[in-house]
Amino acid sequence: MTYFLMTAAIVVIDQLSKYLMSQWLGLCEAVACEVVDVLPGFQLVVVHNTGAAFSFLADAGGWQRWFLTTVSFVVSIVIAVWMTRLKSSEKLLALSLSLILGGALGNLIDRAFQGYVVDFILLYYDDWYFPAFNVADSAVSVGAALMILDVVLSSRRHSSQVAEDA
Repeated sequence: MTYFLMTAAIVVIDQLSKYLMSQWLGLCEAVACEVVDVLPGFQLVVVHNTGAAFSFLADAGGWQRWFLTTVSFVVSIVIAVWMTRLKSSEKLLALSLSLILGGALGNLIDRAFQGYVVDFILLYYDDWYFPAFNVADSAVSVGAALMILDVVLSSRRHSSQVAEDA
């Protein structure tokens, strides 16, 4: 249950940050763009992503909205069910899944109700720009990294237990 509260907190923080940034900066359009330089290599700017990660399918003509909404919804249900079936000892996996679920739901809300995801964090170096992202994207990325760590640690535990049993 604690991990579902973390999921809810991520959704709230994500939605609140997107709302506040949109109110503060407005949409970055081709002609005019309000940008806030936070640090060298780090800016805040509001963009609307109609596609998936890294704007994949952004120019697909509109069908991607409902396709991506459906995929996100189904994946979110699968993750939520998975979380209810975890053992109490699987804390790292539960944490990773709660982060992924919170991020997926945050972006699902945007896509379903607005037709796009609000991104506002922009990292760059010189003339190279990483695609803009948001709190939900960050939660999914950290959750995926933690899931990989859980797999590595679990395989090491399993290998050492097999060695002990032999």
